[in-house]
Amino acid sequence: MYRYNILFVSLLFFLSSSVFSENRPVDSGCQNAYLTEHDSLQGNQILYNGRLWRNLYLRVQDNQFLFSNDFLQGSVSMSGNEFKGLYIKYDIYNDEILVPGSNGAILQLNKEMVDSFTFRYQLKNYRFAKITEDSVKGFFGYVNILYKGKSTLYIKYKKEIDLLAVDDKYDKFFQINKIYLVKDGIVHLINNRRDLLKNMEEHKAQLKEFIKKNKIIVSKKDPGSFLPLVRYYDTLRN
Repeated sequence: MYRYNILFVSLLFFLSSSVFSENRPVDSGCQNAYLTEHDSLQGNQILYNGRLWRNLYLRVQDNQFLFSNDFLQGSVSMSGNEFKGLYIKYDIYNDEILVPGSNGAILQLNKEMVDSFTFRYQLKNYRFAKITEDSVKGFFGYVNILYKGKSTLYIKYKKEIDLLAVDDKYDKFFQINKIYLVKDGIVHLINNRRDLLKNMEEHKAQLKEFIKKNKIIVSKKDPGSFLPLVRYYDTLRN
C-alpha cells in the first residue's frame, strides 16, 4: 500500500509539472538536495494531504514570504503528529505553509490539519501556533509565540500588496506586524507602550519605574522590546 501511495503522488506531480514549469523558487539542484537529505517526506503521507502550489504573484515585486524566499529548516505538527527535519516557507500573504515536493514541485499543506510549526532563521528559532477563533480583528491563523507565561505575547505577520507602488507600474508587497497580549483569556491589540500599560493598570506605577530604571525603549518596529515588560509584569501578578 505504501508503494502505491508513493507512485500515486509521483504520478500526480508528473501530471502537474507543466503547471510548475514557471515556478522554481529554488534551483533544481538545491531542491533535489532538500529531498535527498529528507527522504522521510516520502514516508509521511499525512504531509501530502494538501495541494500543489503555484506562485500567482510573479509580477509583484519582493515576495510573499516571511523573512526569506528560501526554504528554512523547521518542523510541523499536523493532527497531533510532529514532523521534524523539514524545510518550509511561510507565505504570510495567504497565511499558508509550503514544503518541497518531488520533481521540483511545491506542496501547500492542509491548513485544517496543521496545529503548529517552527523554523530557524539567522540563528533564531520561531514558534507558531494556529488560532482558530477571531477574538480580535486580525487575531487568527498562524501567530508567532513571542512569550508564554501567565500572560502571552503573540505577533501576527501579514503582507499586503501596494498597487503600482513602484514607478506607477509595478505592484509591491509590504509587511504589517500586529502584536497581541493575551491576559486572563482576553486578547488585546497592542500598538505601543501606552496600550501595553493600559492593560497592566494594576501595576502601572511599578512598570514605569522598571522602564525608567532599565532605560527600556518599547517600539512596535521591534516586537521583542515588549518582552521585558511582559515578563516583569508576570512576576508582579498573584
